[in-house]
Amino acid sequence: MRLFVIFLFLSLGVAAMVLLPAGKEPMINGVSLVNPPRKITPEKMGEVKRINAGWVAVIPYGFSRAGEPAVTFDHERQWWGEQTDGTCTLIEYAKAHQLKVMLKPHVWVRGEGWTGDFNLSSEEQWKKWEQDFSAYILNHATVADSMNVEILCIGTEYRIPAKERPEFWRRLIVDVRKIYNGKLTYAANWDNYENISWWDAVDYIGIDAYFPLADGNHPTINEIESGWEPIKNDLASFAEKWDKKILFTEYGFQSANGAAGKHWETDKSEENANHQLQADAYEATYMALTSEDWFAGGFLWKWHFTSRHGHWRGTEWTPQHKPAEKVIAKWYDKMH
Repeated sequence: MRLFVIFLFLSLGVAAMVLLPAGKEPMINGVSLVNPPRKITPEKMGEVKRINAGWVAVIPYGFSRAGEPAVTFDHERQWWGEQTDGTCTLIEYAKAHQLKVMLKPHVWVRGEGWTGDFNLSSEEQWKKWEQDFSAYILNHATVADSMNVEILCIGTEYRIPAKERPEFWRRLIVDVRKIYNGKLTYAANWDNYENISWWDAVDYIGIDAYFPLADGNHPTINEIESGWEPIKNDLASFAEKWDKKILFTEYGFQSANGAAGKHWETDKSEENANHQLQADAYEATYMALTSEDWFAGGFLWKWHFTSRHGHWRGTEWTPQHKPAEKVIAKWYDKMH
């Protein structure tokens, strides 16, 4: 009997090695959370398990104004989940459900929305911005370290300062690493990641991966998968250049006609809804990427805890209660 047990154990060990080669980490099968306006119950966090997610991105917002250097956060009227206290509670809930966490502080620019267009007019303003932004990130680095968060993202889609002020980011990373011992990334926009010169200072090359893949209202799965081919070649070369894996800090598709192309041009009216295209685009994306050695996985955009209608309809980014859920669940199960 003892010999049989030993033989069985060794056989299982060999099988495990075949399924998951030594040194091969499971892919990050993550979900970007919409931090809720009011406190939720712990079991709400567990709903992401229905798509077999093993990770969540918790996103506390800070705020700037277009053309002004101040970065502020923890406002009294801010949504509960976007403040530091709510963020900590969401991380607690995630850990209670055995979910790993990326903490992803994200600045909303009043008057523009997107940080990609954020710019200032003087060195004095930039120094003020650096001071405020550092305080915002270091606050969340303290949270991340105290709560054993696995990944901290130190910024999102700052096209101009990320390219033109590399010394600031390197100093910030040094300061963050004095506080936080986990992995670091930065979320560059899909058309801007090559302009960043300091990828060596972080652990993952982070890309918000909204690449246009295929034209037309409803391209086929094969057409969408083919759209990844030149992009995959570029990403593989870039990962090799920096000797880093690439993490999709955001990725996903709206449930709308044309959503596999230039998403910013998509008609978001109810009449343009196309839930099956969203599912097909996810299917094609996983078919194209999950066997790539450079690909660390990613965090789909996005997952709501609350809804005006009890479920999500129309052209929203969320896959909740849509055909894409089953596609994601199938592939995310394979990534564990």
